[in-house]
Amino acid sequence: MADEIEVNLNEIKKDADDRGVPFVDGVRKLMLAAVGAVAMTRDEMEQFVGRLVDRGEVAEREAKTLLNDVLSRRKREVEHVADEAESRVESRLEQVLNRMNIPSKRDIDELSDKIAQLSARVEELKKSRNA
Repeated sequence: MADEIEVNLNEIKKDADDRGVPFVDGVRKLMLAAVGAVAMTRDEMEQFVGRLVDRGEVAEREAKTLLNDVLSRRKREVEHVADEAESRVESRLEQVLNRMNIPSKRDIDELSDKIAQLSARVEELKKSRNA
């Protein structure tokens, strides 16, 4: 199952690269595929635990606890993967902007701070000359 999902994700990425689809569209498709994979996994887990309950191998209360534990662990893993993906996308976009000589928000904020400091210094010098 995981191999199949990985293959599907790789196919989406390759398809996006081959057709020259913008980077963001490719990322969007990858994220949608990941969400679909997680939803499918949850359904399969619920079915599996349901079969265990039906066969009497696990009590219903234990099954709910087990399912909640697995789903919460899965949620943390998915959040971790999403955070890593977001970080990689941000890094890649920053690289693209740097190549195009487009300043980042951080660059603009730093320049704004420097301008504010210089403006304050100019005002101080004006006051000291006039005094």
